[in-house]
Amino acid sequence: MRFSGSMTALITPFQDGRLDAAALERIVELQIAGGTSALVPCGSTGESATLTHQEHIDIVRSVVKWARGRVPVIAGTGSNSTAEAIALTKAAKDAGADAALLISPYYNKPTQEGIFQHYRTIAEQTRFPLIVYNIPGRTGSKIEATTVARLAEVDHIIGLKEATGSLDEVQEVIRLCGDSFEVYSGDDALTLPIMAVGGTGAISVVSNLMPAESAAMANAALAGDFAKARKLHYEILPVMRALFLETNPIPIKAAMSMAGHCRDELRAPLLPISDGPRARLKAVLQQHNLVAA
Repeated sequence: MRFSGSMTALITPFQDGRLDAAALERIVELQIAGGTSALVPCGSTGESATLTHQEHIDIVRSVVKWARGRVPVIAGTGSNSTAEAIALTKAAKDAGADAALLISPYYNKPTQEGIFQHYRTIAEQTRFPLIVYNIPGRTGSKIEATTVARLAEVDHIIGLKEATGSLDEVQEVIRLCGDSFEVYSGDDALTLPIMAVGGTGAISVVSNLMPAESAAMANAALAGDFAKARKLHYEILPVMRALFLETNPIPIKAAMSMAGHCRDELRAPLLPISDGPRARLKAVLQQHNLVAA
């Protein structure tokens, strides 16, 4: 199974501490109408760290139901515990997801061999399409390109979400892994450069808010129309940057609230965006006509 294009790392909307299912269903419809090529619930943008296991399963099952097969669903199922990641991945598979996205183990900082064995074991135990997620800024350790190349040889490991912030790293992964292993941008501002060197799409934050524009840019790049993709990239870039004024998903939650899609509610220890960044974010959204009347 292969995925490409603009795939949205869905937010998890809350209302009074509980999942706002109605808002999430509306967001799913917004994404599909905008041309998003896959939905990715329960990742870091979806505040997976503060979801209970039951909420996690319920969200994946609901997104699968609402998607109705129109687009694939790639469930976030990562953990720093291999056993827990296996359990979450099996649950996502049972819920009808098409693949799973797994962050590299965080906090306990395994060696490169430990990282390799973590993913290999999950692949063997679940026999489910897996996308590796490399984001050292959150995990405290980096998956080296040579380790990614080893993982690319493991059955059921199909791709990498790349968020090291280094184009050199991306190019080395693509050089070592070749065309059979998909590489997706995990950093919106680098999606176009990553696609220019061989990446096949993005698992995106900004596409929550701008699904049509994000899809158009990714599709233009996939078609080799980099003049069009570059034009769209620079149109969206100020919003991409504004969505990282504070830790993700704080700004995207605020932005989706300003656009009228959900409440600006997060789970502790995350707090709503502070006043200065909020004002700057709102100004950028107003310039792009993204604030609800």
